Amino acid sequence: MSVSNIVKSIQDIMRKDAGVDGDAQRIGQMAWLLFLKIFDAQEEELELMDDNYESPISEELLWRNWASDKEGITGDAMLEFINDKLFPGLKNLHATPKSNARGFVAKEAFSDAFNYMKNGTLLRQVVNKVDEIDFHSSNERHTFGDLYEKILKDLQSSGNSGEFYTPRAVTRFMVDMISPKLGEKVMDPACGTGGFLACTMDHILESGCIKTPEDNQTLQKQIYGVEKKQLPHLLCTTNMLLHGIEVPSQIRHDNTLARPLRDWGPRDRVDVVVANPPFGGMEEDGIELNFPAATRTRETADLFLQLIIHILETNGRAAIILPDGTLFGEGVKTKIKEKLLTECNLHTIVRLPNSVFAPYTSIKTNILFFEKGTPTENIWYYEVPLPPGVKAFNKTKPMKLEQFDDCAQWWGEGETQQEKQLRNNRQANEQAWLVTIDEIKARNYNLDIKNPHEEDQVSHDPDELLTSYAQQQGDIQGLRNQLKDILAEALAGGAKE
Repeated sequence: MSVSNIVKSIQDIMRKDAGVDGDAQRIGQMAWLLFLKIFDAQEEELELMDDNYESPISEELLWRNWASDKEGITGDAMLEFINDKLFPGLKNLHATPKSNARGFVAKEAFSDAFNYMKNGTLLRQVVNKVDEIDFHSSNERHTFGDLYEKILKDLQSSGNSGEFYTPRAVTRFMVDMISPKLGEKVMDPACGTGGFLACTMDHILESGCIKTPEDNQTLQKQIYGVEKKQLPHLLCTTNMLLHGIEVPSQIRHDNTLARPLRDWGPRDRVDVVVANPPFGGMEEDGIELNFPAATRTRETADLFLQLIIHILETNGRAAIILPDGTLFGEGVKTKIKEKLLTECNLHTIVRLPNSVFAPYTSIKTNILFFEKGTPTENIWYYEVPLPPGVKAFNKTKPMKLEQFDDCAQWWGEGETQQEKQLRNNRQANEQAWLVTIDEIKARNYNLDIKNPHEEDQVSHDPDELLTSYAQQQGDIQGLRNQLKDILAEALAGGAKE
């Protein structure tokens, strides 16, 4: 049976179980099972390479010892083992990143995981199906890797879980343009299911620079991510295992913003950040106190932008997705943008089509590319248009990588990615225009600059009008939130006096 048919069979079996309700729970259930299967496949490989290797978790909890026998425990005995032994055993492992790194990975992966299935017989059927996937086979592992991408995308139909997934075309374009190198510390501070980190590993592997076991170890140790929600963290950890990282302990289950900005010291600095931080939401009370008084806000995207500027090394570079509201916002947003343009060279803003993240949000988004260490003198804008004949992207017809081809070609002269990264000889055209820092300052740091080559057009298309209306409502809500922050700050100041 093909890998895709196996996964479909697993989902069909889960639908019969009264305890599993909806796609998010199905994917969550599948995630911890896949994690254990892949983890054990790696354990067997490590045992073959090292006669003295000892497993970081007890023998009875290893996949091979309770799952691989198709006629093994089932029914109530299966449920009792899973709920009373497996989960407590992994959640309570005595493991730290230093004392037992792989054990710590398993402990973190299961910290908030949950067995939703209530029928032990159906659970045995699911386990048997998962066991059919051979993660020792590089071909089967690669096939499953492609399928895993689809599983992650399916999260978009699970309520608000779409926030965990950035379209593959956007992820790939950002990583290709930022072009991380072997040995550079790469971080995604809101890593979701690990799309940017997996893409970074693929980019480095495809560059042909991994030639020795030492090179491979360097690659394994240069990838960092943080995710505060349990399901995407588990999916990300599994994603990293799938990509060959033996000890993905650098994928932390935490809220990056909960750590005071001043506590991020020189040892925490990174060379590259690629990220799509959550936007349109508010952090819990108190998180804003981790940031300087002048730029305090509860808006998540604004806090992440400050954090990213702070943690970049001098000459470090970043590619991050931000909403239009960040570009035109005033008040605290203006101060943050002034900081960005003073401390970093914001050399390129790629304006994405409205519907890249549709139908989950209609908010217009942009990719900001910047390098730390020198102030901004000019900003190049590039507007990526919708393909001819396409009114909007959607779930069944998402954005494709080739839709970035013109932008990638325009990016800079040169045959290699390294040459293109120098951004030499860029030319203005119908999609690209240059704006000086003086113009930006004159606009009070409003970065929402429309394409000067495009005439304003009045649309009477109902879909476009509804999309525009939804976007305006999102913008209005953003301004309301901003006003609330300003009033809260003013009232707090008055109370102190």
